[in-house]
Amino acid sequence: MKLYLVQHGDAVPKEADPKRPLSDQGRADVERIASLLGKTGMRVSRVLHSRKKRALQTAELLAAPVGAGEHVEEIAGIDPLDPTEGFAKTVTEWTEDTMVVGHLPFMGKLVSRLLVGEEGTSTVAFRPGSVVCLDRGEDGSWSIAWMITPELL
Repeated sequence: MKLYLVQHGDAVPKEADPKRPLSDQGRADVERIASLLGKTGMRVSRVLHSRKKRALQTAELLAAPVGAGEHVEEIAGIDPLDPTEGFAKTVTEWTEDTMVVGHLPFMGKLVSRLLVGEEGTSTVAFRPGSVVCLDRGEDGSWSIAWMITPELL
């Protein structure tokens, strides 16, 4: 099973809009990532996102190119400061490739918890619009399959 963890695209400052939607640059970055992922043939069964507008917008841009259609699902427990332990346990029960769009520091801590069993170890350097692909082996352990950032495109 593959788990695709995405940090939402760049958002406008809180002073410009308290709901912090994607900035023009954030939208463009996510569109480029979405196009690349679609061209690779990557497919997921679902795209989940936090309740925040920038995560929803990022999820919507990614959903169609990766095979989830236009449907995205809101999920609780992945906001920036939420603990990772419960969500990490939930993920281990999934059997279908899934994409989750969220925020820092949660996403970075989740990767660390899945890879090394604790969230205090820094394992990846997310940037807005980044995607990290984790692969769960037969033994239930996780490894990083790949990571892409908008700067690479």
